Amino acid sequence: MEDPHLWDDPQEAQKKTKLLAAMKDDVQGYAALTGLVSDIRDLIEMADEDPDPSIVSEVQEMYGQFKADFEKIRMRTLLSGEYDSCNAIVTLHAGTGGTEAMDWCSILYRMYTRWAEAHHFQTEVLDMQEGDEAGLKSVTFQINGDSVYGLLRSEHGVHRLVRISPFNANGKRQTSFASCEVMPDIEEDLDVEIDPKDIRIDTYRSSGAGGQHINKTSSAIRITHFPTGIVVTCQNERSQLQNKDKAFQELKIKLYMLKQAQNAEKLDDIRGKVAEIAWGNQIRSYFLQPYQLIKDLRTGEEMTNAQRVLDGDIDPFINAYLKWTALGNKDETQKV
Repeated sequence: MEDPHLWDDPQEAQKKTKLLAAMKDDVQGYAALTGLVSDIRDLIEMADEDPDPSIVSEVQEMYGQFKADFEKIRMRTLLSGEYDSCNAIVTLHAGTGGTEAMDWCSILYRMYTRWAEAHHFQTEVLDMQEGDEAGLKSVTFQINGDSVYGLLRSEHGVHRLVRISPFNANGKRQTSFASCEVMPDIEEDLDVEIDPKDIRIDTYRSSGAGGQHINKTSSAIRITHFPTGIVVTCQNERSQLQNKDKAFQELKIKLYMLKQAQNAEKLDDIRGKVAEIAWGNQIRSYFLQPYQLIKDLRTGEEMTNAQRVLDGDIDPFINAYLKWTALGNKDETQKV
């Protein structure tokens, strides 16, 4: 096998090394799957010759494992998009609903971080704006792991919550909205020129926990790109310079994605359409009262165990979305 250290371009070497590792995992996964099939067949033959109830239960258990492993491999074959192997940068914004919407934004943030933990992915907060009374006005965070963007692009859109609001003294049912924007974290050095005249850089004091450093220094960075209206922020790094570098990296990624889009349709495929975070634009509804039901309005996938989903079990929705798009369905409701 070719030594990756012989490649001249370090970034290209890193990309090929990652690709080789993924291919090795695929081969090992396939070998394990075929081995499991062979073991199941052997047990079935044994049961035919000498019926034993314990063998039946063992076969059923192994078959359950086979289906789970097979589904994982099948999902990997659906992650073939140009940026699917990248890490993901996720931004949540509270929409219509006031304090209730800000609380909903924080619930979604918890849901995605719990999902990341379950998959052993690493999460890094880039920017967080706390709500006036509760919850979050917005939060931007990065999730690092294998094919995170390919998995989480299904979450891009407006999420609707229906519940009895804990902030309503009359105990009335209330509807609130929050948006989720998912962008790939493209690691290579992007060929994107940014004219200093086209941007404004603002510094401000970081919010949230962080000790004296956060309270006494204006280390947070906000960059506004006038031609596109893109605004990126970063406040999590230890210095203003690090926050500035991270914010510029995110801005370059977004501008690169725009540059790659040859027309509005392709742009919608990459980052979704721009729409109001309110009625009529949601991709998924979360009903907590008077009954529990979470339904994806694109794929029709449903789950009645709402708490399980809010605790991070969103894989059924991700898998249903990947299957749905693989069949040629176009996501017209993916709007942020």
